[in-house]
Amino acid sequence: MDYQVLLQILASLAVGLLIGIERGWSERKEDEGDRVAGLRTFSLIGLLGGVWAQLSEIVEAWVLVVAFLAVVALIVTSHIIGTRETEDVGITTEFAMMLTFSLGAWAAFGYYIYAFSTTAIVVALLGIKPILHRWVSNLRTEEIYSGIKLLLISLVLLPLLPDKGYGPWQSLNPYWIWWMVVLISGISFVGYFAIKYAGDKIGTLLTAITGGLASSTAVTLSMAQLAKQHKNKTLFMGGVVVASSIMFIRVFIEVAIVNRILLDRLWIPIAVMFVCLIAGGSWLWFRHTGSDTGTEIELKNPFNLPTALQFGLLLGLILLLSSAAKEWFGDQGIYVLSLVSGLIDVDAITLSLSRMAENDLGEDVAITGIVLASAMNTIVKGLLFSFVAGMRTGLRLLLVLVASVIPGLIIVFLML
Repeated sequence: MDYQVLLQILASLAVGLLIGIERGWSERKEDEGDRVAGLRTFSLIGLLGGVWAQLSEIVEAWVLVVAFLAVVALIVTSHIIGTRETEDVGITTEFAMMLTFSLGAWAAFGYYIYAFSTTAIVVALLGIKPILHRWVSNLRTEEIYSGIKLLLISLVLLPLLPDKGYGPWQSLNPYWIWWMVVLISGISFVGYFAIKYAGDKIGTLLTAITGGLASSTAVTLSMAQLAKQHKNKTLFMGGVVVASSIMFIRVFIEVAIVNRILLDRLWIPIAVMFVCLIAGGSWLWFRHTGSDTGTEIELKNPFNLPTALQFGLLLGLILLLSSAAKEWFGDQGIYVLSLVSGLIDVDAITLSLSRMAENDLGEDVAITGIVLASAMNTIVKGLLFSFVAGMRTGLRLLLVLVASVIPGLIIVFLML
């Protein structure tokens, strides 16, 4: 017991040391008397939280609350006196002190992992202040509104929708359809900001990778337009292949969320096509020996509500057609629908088939349909590039895309 108590007290001290090191470093340029709190103060606050947590187990639990309120009173008093002498009204350090006491007490109760994990988050938030401020200053009004809309459709509207089937074959579930709209909108939202804050810094490669998170088709069209303006086309063809490979990562994530059991076999053809695309993209990419062009995709809106509604309608339609095709034509109807859906969008058919595989659709049929849609969508990107940039220019790209998806198609048919 003595050893355990000592370990808990040391854990509380460690919490204070970690936060104190960051606060001391960030205020290292301040004079000794001007610092609100440094390494020693935060270490003592963490240790104080640990000691009072131990005492609360010996006496009564309420003494820990009294100790915390006393610490808060001292912090508030110090802040009031400090604001009278300086114009600095920031309270970040003061809240960090309260957190340090709380985390020190948490660690002293034996919850080391939780306490240290939260401490790491606190240190990270305190340490990346310049980056966070720069991000906030670069936000535009429509981006703020887009984030609010995404929160509304996910945290307000989604819980209100009924989670049961409607319509023919009970195939339309409002809750699940809207949850998939939120999922795709969230992926696009993350991809938008990845492009905004990092895409223009290391050039076309990062643009292709981050752009593929939002829309690999948008990447294809952008790269095709850029290819028309440059003599060397291989760089942009390589970008299209890399962006197309990111689509398979999206498919993997979507299936993992909706029906993880499918991944037991689906991951093999998906991984093979992904690797083939990466190899083909690298081959095209490294044939370009010029300098980085710094290209960038312009996504004007991180969240477009009409587009989200259109995706929801498309998903509902594909769910209905999938059920009808299964009922009327059997497995062959699903395969035809997968090929047709792949001409337009791969996300909707992937989500639909993953959902149906939880009910009355065979896993083999769902896996084959997802692979067919993904392969078709990949080939369509080559056709789009060729149409915009010219058939002679895009022929090599089209050949690479076709060669990349063939191994995956062979594997999935051998698995049947």
